[in-house]
Formats: sequence, C-alpha cells, structure tokens
Amino acid sequence: MKLHASLKLNGRTYQAGEEVAWYSVYPFFLVHMLMFGGSGFLMAYSKDGPPAAFLYAHGGIAIFVYTIFYMAIFGLDEVKWMFINAGLGVLAIYTQVDWLLSLFGKDLRSYPLHINVVPFLYYVLYTFLLRQALLDLAGAREDEERKRAVDNIYVGGSVALSLAAFFL
Repeated sequence: MKLHASLKLNGRTYQAGEEVAWYSVYPFFLVHMLMFGGSGFLMAYSKDGPPAAFLYAHGGIAIFVYTIFYMAIFGLDEVKWMFINAGLGVLAIYTQVDWLLSLFGKDLRSYPLHINVVPFLYYVLYTFLLRQALLDLAGAREDEERKRAVDNIYVGGSVALSLAAFFL
C-alpha cells in the first residue's frame, strides 16, 4: 500500500507515496484497536462504568489518533468513505452491537445514547480497517475489477452479519 503522508512504522520512517507491506500495518492496528475498542466497549457497557466524560476522553483521544493514522496511511478519500458509510450503516451497527451486548444479558436501550457513541465509533474504525485489509490481501487496491469484487463481498458479508445479528 502507498502511504498518503510520511509516517514512522516499526522504527523506520517512510515518506508519502512509499510502499509499505500490509504486515507492517494491519497486525499492529487490528490488535491495538481491538484492545482499545474492547476497553471502550467494556467501560461503556459495564455495570459500574466510568463517568461519560472519562469515556469520551479515553475513547475520543484514541479515535482522533486512529483517524489521523488512517488519513496518513489510506488517504483522505478513503477516510471520507469510512464516515459516509458509517452514517449510512448506523442501523447495522446498532443491531450488531446490540447482539454483542445480548451475549452479556444487556441491550442498547439500557444505555443513554451518548454512552453508545464511543463503542459505535470504534466499530466504524474497526470495520473500515477490515475492508482495507481485504483490499490489500486480495491485491485489489490498484485493480478495479478485484476492488469491485472485494467491495461486493464486504457489503454482502456486512448485510448478512447485520441480518443475523438482528434476528438473533
């Protein structure tokens, strides 16, 4: 993948436009964000969670930093695509997060709307990263036909997962 801004990864500085191997980006961010997103999820939905201000500070700073990294790695157009689709996919996010909470005997209606913002944004960031990984693993970033196929698989899989979460 070509970087859209200069960035230091694994102790090496890469310049904007340089190619970076997928394994230098995805494993770190997928694990790192899963930890931060998981902690944000647990804090937001735990019985004795922290005050909303702490949740927003903890999650907000991390979400802001991830978004900056995403723009440096993937470019503004891809990040814009992430937020546009997030706006369109609120219902899907709602059903899947609600299903996850149901595994713990809880549901989204038990929490005020403002508490759901941070976990929802982590969900958006994580699913964006999954799509980017699929594009790179399939070698589809520079191949329009493959990119269309990956996008169709991604959308179809997302819809199937949303429907399953809704009916479960």
